[in-house]
Amino acid sequence: MTGFFMRFSKKNEYKLLLLFLTALLTCFSVQAEGIRVKSAEFSVNDDYRLNAYFEIHLNPTLDEALKKGVPLNFLTEFELTRVRWYWLDEKIIDASWHTKLSYNALTQQYRLNSGTLYQNFDNLSDAVSVMGSLLHRQVINKSALKKGADYVGRLRMSLDISLLPKPFQIDALASNEWNLDTNWFQWDFVP
Repeated sequence: MTGFFMRFSKKNEYKLLLLFLTALLTCFSVQAEGIRVKSAEFSVNDDYRLNAYFEIHLNPTLDEALKKGVPLNFLTEFELTRVRWYWLDEKIIDASWHTKLSYNALTQQYRLNSGTLYQNFDNLSDAVSVMGSLLHRQVINKSALKKGADYVGRLRMSLDISLLPKPFQIDALASNEWNLDTNWFQWDFVP
């Protein structure tokens, strides 16, 4: 009986290894899609400015929708709280910014809008790279924070499905392919 199992396991050893490697590669490909916060920090001059870098990978569903003319709106949220041991933490800032990514089939260019500013790109990777770089965003005056107090910064970015056209909102609610969201990225800060 043990001889049978030894021969069976040696014959199928390569099949099991191949199955394991396929499962492992599938896990990595799933992790590659989405948004991830790479880093976030403050630069200090007369005020505090936020510098953050996101790694953004659109899945094939979002890429196809974008090429068919559906604009994708991303929401970046930032919170700054002062830690208090004797009471609830004090929320100092609760800010958010919208960025819209769209594709123009006529010019074959991607367009990135942030407020009244816009920029055109020849390829998606450049547009996503710029969208993932939040540089020198003024968040608070230096005088508004207490020296030596403990603060916690929190940051996240997500695809805002509430700004999609109505038929796509229904698809987005029913499918995980439209769910692009980072978890809150948190860091401690002492001025």
